[in-house]
Amino acid sequence: MTAAETAGTTDMTGTAVTRPLAGLRVVDLGQYIAAPGAGQNLADLGADVIKVEPPAGDQARGIGPLGQAMVRANNRGKRSLAVDLRTGAGRQVVDDLVDSADVLLHNFRHGVSARLGLDPDTVLARRPGLVYGFVTGFGTRGPSAYRVGLDVAAQAEFAVMDLTGEADGDPQRVGFTVADVLAAQALTSGVLAALLHRATTGRGEVVETSLMEAVVHAQAATWAEYGLSGAVPRRRGHGQALAAPAADLVRTRDGGALVLSAYTADKFAALCSLIGQPELADDPRFATNAARVAHRPQLLEVLHSTLGGLDRPQALERLRSAGIVCGAVRRFDEVVGDADVLASGLIADCRGAHAAYTAPTTPFSLGGRRPTSSPPAPEVGEHTGPVLAELGRSEADIRALTEGGVVVRADAGTAVPKEEPT
Repeated sequence: MTAAETAGTTDMTGTAVTRPLAGLRVVDLGQYIAAPGAGQNLADLGADVIKVEPPAGDQARGIGPLGQAMVRANNRGKRSLAVDLRTGAGRQVVDDLVDSADVLLHNFRHGVSARLGLDPDTVLARRPGLVYGFVTGFGTRGPSAYRVGLDVAAQAEFAVMDLTGEADGDPQRVGFTVADVLAAQALTSGVLAALLHRATTGRGEVVETSLMEAVVHAQAATWAEYGLSGAVPRRRGHGQALAAPAADLVRTRDGGALVLSAYTADKFAALCSLIGQPELADDPRFATNAARVAHRPQLLEVLHSTLGGLDRPQALERLRSAGIVCGAVRRFDEVVGDADVLASGLIADCRGAHAAYTAPTTPFSLGGRRPTSSPPAPEVGEHTGPVLAELGRSEADIRALTEGGVVVRADAGTAVPKEEPT
């Protein structure tokens, strides 16, 4: 069993955690987030994930702290094989690796896999039991199939930015790479479904998704809203368009802020009682959800004049005691030490010879448990020698590949050149 299969297999109590994909090998040819994020999910579930990088490494490694954060977050516990796919010997190494694998992942621009001889038809003809998963920007069937796809383009072109921000302000991107993350989750789901299908049929499958598909799917309720009403959804900042109060923001006396939702009849009545104005539940301006939506500015004036006169902890305590859905608007540094986050075991301790940091692990537990430790992201080519040895290459062969520049062995002290992202 490899280090990737055994590492991080205990929970917060030291109890062994069953990892359902232990024994499976995943070849991850991805860069940046979308495909590596799916590989990370499979690694957390126990798969031996081998990250195949060019000699200069994943392009994210060359773009400073932002790129290093991407690498650390999406490559924990993987093994790194650094190989030059532009050479025949390098392609043969990857072919041999794929022939030993259960899953192949990539996020090449459409057409690149065919040029490398790693397209689905070619690979599955040789390895029919393989699950082949990939992400593109805009799918492979439409006029944008060959466009470069990045997170911000998907947010812009598929209405995420148009729906984000103040009603009278500019469109805004979501504050993290939401399209990439959603695509990684979509690819993970498809790969797991394909592995289940393979378990019953013995046949591999091609799993395809895109940033476009991921963000459109995530807006299913908005899509249905548009279909039902015929009105184009518009950004409005705080608050939901068809319910009130719903996701509305209230600033408190101490400079904090909170959001609350109380749009059902019973919850709105409870809110009115809480703020000492029970008669508002029967006020014609607020007696129904439709009326509250129509008179939202007046409703918010009432909430700001009552709840806004309290400190945030006091307001939250009163709302929670009345059963009102609410939440403090918190900064990232407040979330890091959150007692519920820490108690969940969600944050894994990632330690190794080259790095030590924390990062979120699987967003679910199995049997009430999940791994709470993980090897950190590997250095470029850190595991090239051992992986090649597992493929049956002799030490002389490995040395020849290294000296010929086909592979990079970080364990041999090979210098890694920098490469600008494309």
